[in-house]
Amino acid sequence: MKNHKKIDSIFTLNGIIFTVAMLLVIAISLMSLMPPPVDGASGGISWQTHDKGIPMAKEQKKKIFVYFHAEWCGYCRKMEGGTFKDKAVIDYLNANFIAIKVDSDVETKVAESYAVRGLPTCWFLKANGDKLSNMPGYIDEKRLLTILKYVNTESYEKMSYSDFEKSL
Repeated sequence: MKNHKKIDSIFTLNGIIFTVAMLLVIAISLMSLMPPPVDGASGGISWQTHDKGIPMAKEQKKKIFVYFHAEWCGYCRKMEGGTFKDKAVIDYLNANFIAIKVDSDVETKVAESYAVRGLPTCWFLKANGDKLSNMPGYIDEKRLLTILKYVNTESYEKMSYSDFEKSL
């Protein structure tokens, strides 16, 4: 009789452990299905879609930064892991621009309308959507911040980029 009670309590304990373990596995699985937080809400760049960002820029009278990327692009991942994680870049973009992120493999028509030929490519637009200029290739955080300031202050109307760099 005593042996039966020991065996019953072992099975009960194993059942509880198994049930808890299964609940943990289910909870972790469900968490992986949740959408990631919006970058701006987590302290990152407040990325917008192209369709939402263009009218938002007109409404807020902010210049537009458009970033073209693709999942397979190594230099895009380098920018996303470094340049776009830099606090100064994040703060400046969020304060002065509407940042738009476009996957050129998914939004092919948008990429074609900007004549994107290589990745990454960044475009700078006026608040009304008029194209100012583009910058193909990888851009580190220091250079991007300088370019953003050059565009935002409309210094391109008064001086060359190299003169602007020297003035900083």
